[in-house]
Amino acid sequence: MFDRRLLQNFDWILLLLLVILAAISVANLYSATYPTRSTGGAAILQRQIYWFVLGFAVFLLMTTFNYKSLERLAYPAYIVSILLLLAVLIVGKLTSGSRRWLSLGFMAFQPSELAKIAMVIVLAKFLAARDEFMEYHMRDLLKPISLMMIPAVLILKEPDLGTALLVVFVSVSMILFEKIHWKTFVALGVTCLGSLPVLWLGLKDYQKDRLLTFLDPDRDPLGAGYHIKQSKIAIGSGQLWGKGYLEGTQTKLHFLPEQHTDFAFSVFSEEWGFAGSFLLLALYFLLIIWGLDIARNSKDKFGSMLSVGIVATIFWQVIINLGMVMGLLPVVGIPLLLFSYGGSSLVTTMAMLGLLMNISIRRFIFQERGGIGQ
Repeated sequence: MFDRRLLQNFDWILLLLLVILAAISVANLYSATYPTRSTGGAAILQRQIYWFVLGFAVFLLMTTFNYKSLERLAYPAYIVSILLLLAVLIVGKLTSGSRRWLSLGFMAFQPSELAKIAMVIVLAKFLAARDEFMEYHMRDLLKPISLMMIPAVLILKEPDLGTALLVVFVSVSMILFEKIHWKTFVALGVTCLGSLPVLWLGLKDYQKDRLLTFLDPDRDPLGAGYHIKQSKIAIGSGQLWGKGYLEGTQTKLHFLPEQHTDFAFSVFSEEWGFAGSFLLLALYFLLIIWGLDIARNSKDKFGSMLSVGIVATIFWQVIINLGMVMGLLPVVGIPLLLFSYGGSSLVTTMAMLGLLMNISIRRFIFQERGGIGQ
């Protein structure tokens, strides 16, 4: 039976932030695809609108059950995500030298996106089971680090360096919300530094080129460095107020590669300038702060850690993408959350935000009746 308290406690501010970001995203995608409307741009915009409709349906669906039931499903979901990552390496669709997609005939999806959700849920379960007053030592972190490294390594093998790094950053962020002994910090730091040569040897040639280009942008201005140079030109030319909607020259003349995916923010910044970019980033900042507030007020530790994981995913995707398009970080192919074109990423993001809404709704409901929506 439906409990009316769920509707009374519905987080309208979270929904409003998502609707505003979705509207800005669609308007920006229209501008990014406007120069190619006769050659496929209109179809891209139409597909993204369909993905948003599906995404909001998934968002609402994720609020209909008690999120605590996910504790029982954490490890099964994690195992399924690992099996899908193995499957994509064996039978995945080969595109531009990478195997990142599994084809279902009528559609294709990225198992790495599902792995991000599974990783957050399983780590939330592990961390919630620990005594909140207990300090973590290195031996205590062996299990969560192993849980993190398995999907990260499989995603890196696709190869998808950006998503692999995202899994690591989000997992480490969740762990850092716990009490960790200072000696463990030192040991982890030494381990990370020692693993850098191994990581470098495991990278593909084009990934090494991207990292070297980040350190020296002028080493290959027409090759690996072309994307970032054009992106910085677009962002800088927007100045304070921007060139106006549909008036971005870098976009109209198609100098900016991947302008509807990884570099969607560059399109927006050129047209709306610093003022518009500041407002967009303020929306993301509000979304992150609101998510942390949900985590702080959650009625149980599992809900709190689940919220932290979702907020960490939002934070790192925004930080990495913005750093990438402004030349502050290497180009690693991370889309701007809720903004860049892409179906799998969008639906996954909406599912995670639906879980955040789920936790927000139920933080006001007492638990003695066994939970609502079970």
